[in-house]
This record gives sequence, C-alpha cells and structure tokens, in this order.
Amino acid sequence: MRIRLAYGEQGLDVDLPDDLHVDVVEPRYAEGLADPAAAVEDALLAPTDSQPLRALVKPSHTVAIVVNDITRPTPYKIILPVLLRQLSTLPDERILLLVATGTHRHNTEAELRRMLGDEVCDRFRIIQNDAADRPSHRLVGTTGSCNEIWLHKDYLACDIRVLTGFIEPHFFAGFSGGGKAVMPGLALLQTILRNHSAANMDHPKATWGVTHGNPIWQEIQEAASLAPPSFLLNVTLNRNRRITRVFAGDLHKAHEAGCAYVKDSAMVAVQRPYDIVVTSNSGYPQDLNLYQAVKGMSAAARIVADGGAIIVVAECRDGIPDHGQYRRLLQQADSPASLLDAIRRRDIVEQDTWQAQVHALVCRKADVYLHSHNLTTEQIERAFLKPCSAVQPTIEQLLDSYGRDARLCILPQGPQTIPYICPRDPAQG
Repeated sequence: MRIRLAYGEQGLDVDLPDDLHVDVVEPRYAEGLADPAAAVEDALLAPTDSQPLRALVKPSHTVAIVVNDITRPTPYKIILPVLLRQLSTLPDERILLLVATGTHRHNTEAELRRMLGDEVCDRFRIIQNDAADRPSHRLVGTTGSCNEIWLHKDYLACDIRVLTGFIEPHFFAGFSGGGKAVMPGLALLQTILRNHSAANMDHPKATWGVTHGNPIWQEIQEAASLAPPSFLLNVTLNRNRRITRVFAGDLHKAHEAGCAYVKDSAMVAVQRPYDIVVTSNSGYPQDLNLYQAVKGMSAAARIVADGGAIIVVAECRDGIPDHGQYRRLLQQADSPASLLDAIRRRDIVEQDTWQAQVHALVCRKADVYLHSHNLTTEQIERAFLKPCSAVQPTIEQLLDSYGRDARLCILPQGPQTIPYICPRDPAQG
C-alpha cells in the first residue's frame, strides 16, 4: 500500500505492507472550480448579506485589503486581480495591502512576490503588521472579557476594509479565515496574548471546528466588530490547492457559511482511538516550520490512544522560528508536564505560550516522532520529540512494540482533516 503524505511542495510517499490494517482518514474531496476567477467575480457581484463591493466604494475612499502571510496557501494570484478590478475606479495610491502577520515574522520581498505577484507588489503600498510596535496600533475598545483591542492604525484609517483569506480547520480558534485577519492578524501583541491566554487555551471548546462557545473565536469576532470590516472574501481549497468555493460579503454571515461547508467536508468520525497515527502538516507553506507543525500533531492527538504514538512529517524549511518565545519555552523546560505546570501556575504572558502549551499537551498524551529534512536530531529531541529518519521503518519498530494487530491511522492531509471519536451505536449495527 502506497500513501502520499502532504510534505513540502513535492509530498512524501510511504509504502506499507499490505497485511496491515490501516485506516486512511481524509476530508471529503471536492473538485476545484473550472473557472475560479469567474467564481470570485460572481461572489463579489452577488455577496452574502451585503451590497457588491464595487457599490460600497466611493471615489473619495481609501481601501485596505488585508491578506494572509506566507504561512497560508491562499491563492492570491487568482483572487487579487479579480478583487482589484472591482476597485479600478480608485487610483493605486488609495489602495493599501496589509499583511496579517499576527505574531509571525515579516515576509521577505521574495515571499511577497511569490505570494501576491510582481504586479501587485510593484503597484501598491504593502505594510506588514508588527505586533511588537505599539505606535503603529490604536486602541479601538475593550471586549466583554476586558481585553483591550489594539489594531493597526493604517487599517483603521481606511474607509473600506476588505478581509481576505481561506477557511480551514483551526486547532484552537475553530476555523481560520473571517475575523482572524483582524485579530490576531493586525493586532498588538498585548491584545493577542490576552486572547491566547493559558486559561482560554485550556477551555474545552477552544478546539478544532468549534466556534460558538469558544472563548478565543468569540473574542476574535468581538474584536473585528469593534473596527468593522466592510467586506469579506474567503475561499476554500482542496488538497491540490485549487479553489472549491468562494464566500463573500458580510463578515459573520459569509464566514459562517464557509465554516459550515468546511466542517461538512473535514469532520471525519472514527470509532475508537488508534495505537499509531501518522499525520502531515498539510505540506508547504503550512509545514514551513515546527511552530506551524504543532497543528498536525494536535489533529493526530484527537484520535491517538493515551500512551500511543504519533508520527508527524513536516518539512520545516524555516526550522524552529526565532520570532517569539516558542523555541525558548521548549528548551528551558525539563518535560512536557513541567512546561504545562509552569504555564498554568504562572499563566505565563509572553508570545507563543499558546503553541508551546498545545505542543506539551500532545507530547504528554503520546510519543511524538518527527520526520523533517531540515531539523537536527538535537533540535528535535530538545522539543520533546523523537527523530524519525524514515516513516516506514519507524512504523515497523512501533509495530514490534504494539503488535502487528495494532490500530494504525494515517492523516495524509494532516490538519485539513478534523478526526473525532464517535463510537458506533450498537443499535445501528
């Protein structure tokens, strides 16, 4: 049996003996749209619960278009030309692109050009959020949980605000897309830290595929509403990175429809936990670094047995990111348990605590093996992980421990799938 895992840009093939019982769990496949540019245009002209974008824009207006950073595969070379045609009555200097980096590093010039295209980079002013730069942010209000919401001043200064991105399952915000472009995308670090607090991360509804009742998602919605976007343009993608649907219009209504569509295709029930789960992190650019690869670990942890094993394949061409405290938090702790204890006891308020918290939770539940061509054995082990030079031999070694009848599951698309345990009702056979 040969299975291709999403890994980097080329993928990684895994050959398994035919005598093994293996469950392959993937999202329901949807074909890419035959003419995605036309579908984007149709959505802009007939949006959900909103006037068409062109009708919202006056000649005197300035427009902010919020875009994802390089860690997301949003197909901007298809989306942006169509979107900009709707704004063609405005001179280029009235249109600003804001990169919603959140707490991530800035994108390089080469990455921006690869992501947005040379013409867009040459024609328009592009600003990247720096969450650590307080002077570039303004206070817009306070949420019900007493979080002060500071957002990028250039976003606030524009008359029309357009949020773009793509919708996929998210490991603690429920789904990506929507208001995440505003917060954490354009927020000050202080605002993000309070939203991503240890208490919020521990909340049972701060997880994959859950929005309502999720304190992180609900505050994201509240934060976005304090500086309301004028228009949303989100897409969904299949495993080949082709657009499958377009959701445009009102922030809440359009995003809710997109989340429902993704949930229907991505939620996959399994009957009981697995001894071994093999997962990817959805390939490039989502497996750009170890920080991002925590999502693949988290997806697998939903269905692995306590004391089981997870094998993660993630290219990590960007290594372990230097931005924030993720690397330091992992390296200074003695164990996943001690890291969790420190985070919860002191409620550490510093960048990337949330990622380290999920990382530690997964490693406390199962042994986690990492296959990456770009991390050293020392780097992997200092992150509480076990090196995996090749997937097939590692599976064979684990089967020697668990037995040939061990339950084995593979998530080729990693966090594009939301597996969950749902025992079969005996009455249904």
